[in-house]
Amino acid sequence: MDEKMNFIVYCIEEYKNEKGMNGKNVIDLFNRYRVIDYIRDYYEALHTTGRQYIVDDINMYIEARQSSIG
Repeated sequence: MDEKMNFIVYCIEEYKNEKGMNGKNVIDLFNRYRVIDYIRDYYEALHTTGRQYIVDDINMYIEARQSSIG
């Protein structure tokens, strides 16, 4: 796996653990709101931050997408 893919897996696992979700539900959520694309696009900035920042940032991104998509 390349570095970006490893980081995406890390983000999924950290989000899953923080939210008490199972892997399938996180993948479904991330697919619905295109979170993996977001992580890939902003990898350079995100991978230099800490776990809590990453989870919070993903959460804010999802909330913003929920507001715009419904």
